[in-house]
Amino acid sequence: MRNESIGKRQTFYAEEVKETQGNYLQMRSRRSKRLGNIKASAIRRLFGLVKQIPDVISLGIGEPDFTPPPNVLDAVKRALDDGKTHYVLSDGISELREALAKKFSRDYDLFYNPEGEILVTVGATEAVALAMQALLNPDDEVLIPNPGFVCYEPAVLIAGGTPVSVPILEGNGFKPDIENVTSLITSKSRVMIINSPNNPTGAIYGYNELAELSKLAVENDLIVISDEVYERIIYGNTKHYCLATFPGMRERTIVVNSFSKTYAMTGFRVGCAAGPRDLISAMLLVHQFTVACVDTVAQYAATAALEGPQDSVSTMVSMFDKRRRFICERLGEMEHVRCFLPEGAFYAFPNIKEFGKTSAELSEYLLKEARVVVTPGSAFGKYGEGYLRFSYATSFEKIVEALDRIERTIRKLRSTKS
Repeated sequence: MRNESIGKRQTFYAEEVKETQGNYLQMRSRRSKRLGNIKASAIRRLFGLVKQIPDVISLGIGEPDFTPPPNVLDAVKRALDDGKTHYVLSDGISELREALAKKFSRDYDLFYNPEGEILVTVGATEAVALAMQALLNPDDEVLIPNPGFVCYEPAVLIAGGTPVSVPILEGNGFKPDIENVTSLITSKSRVMIINSPNNPTGAIYGYNELAELSKLAVENDLIVISDEVYERIIYGNTKHYCLATFPGMRERTIVVNSFSKTYAMTGFRVGCAAGPRDLISAMLLVHQFTVACVDTVAQYAATAALEGPQDSVSTMVSMFDKRRRFICERLGEMEHVRCFLPEGAFYAFPNIKEFGKTSAELSEYLLKEARVVVTPGSAFGKYGEGYLRFSYATSFEKIVEALDRIERTIRKLRSTKS
């Protein structure tokens, strides 16, 4: 009887699987139309490939190869020992919001009330997504940098908005041309995203560029999302300007930041948004029905990061600077490669148009032949085509080995063509 029963169940499951497979196309049609134009992240795909290919060196993922500062790790242990493992307020623990308010005041002379004008989010990515969900009506247009961070366009599309690409071209130092931006503004324009220091180019918008963009936002009543997650990772005498400090901008700017890059806390997934109360409260409304609250222990770790010693940040940036100069010099010496020296973040974005291959094709070739992962520029938008993104957020030794492999592979590619 038992074997007969098992046999019947197996037959039932087999028929169910067959029916499911037969209805696969029908099942696909059940997806929301909002997902129709959204493709899986090329960076996540690379992340998976790194784990599958032996002896591969990854220059594809934007994740610092450092550990968080000791006081941050101590805060994690202390929070666990103290039993701080329960739900907290949706907008974040008061200690972290107050520490963030002090940071904005100290760094930029900006006052944000921790009660209502600061929201703790699941990384900067959720902050951007929340802003889109909270601000956009159907068909509202959002100006986004192109090439730009991979999450901007999907966040707009999922929220029912229309992304409008702002070309960020090498000929202009990878900074927006104000006349071009002006020409893209229509009666449907509602939001503009600015990212400085920029991912993937490493460019930093100077005072004049930001002043012009600010004036444009005020004149056209645009809300601006200022993604400043790389604010502390800048080189030389270059200065970072917080967009909300410009005339008329505090009341229309949502400043987005994160602990992932500055403190090497990528896995903690803690970010924040600061802005006027009406915009932050709208984001909170979406946030509380989506994730309830950010990981409690991680929030205590983030508080410790802000309140503790900052020497680990300057040490990390100094090491990034050494890698930056090396990787750009080596790439610039390779035939058919031209490399802009980034001013911030930890990415090189070399021009590889002379190879006669798409960025995806060359990326795949380097993965196959050199066992080095780099990100195709096309992953960041159509204006990223013809470039590759190299992350130097990995050890100097691995960077040296990766570039040696790439140079040999490129030499091999040239000899094959000749």
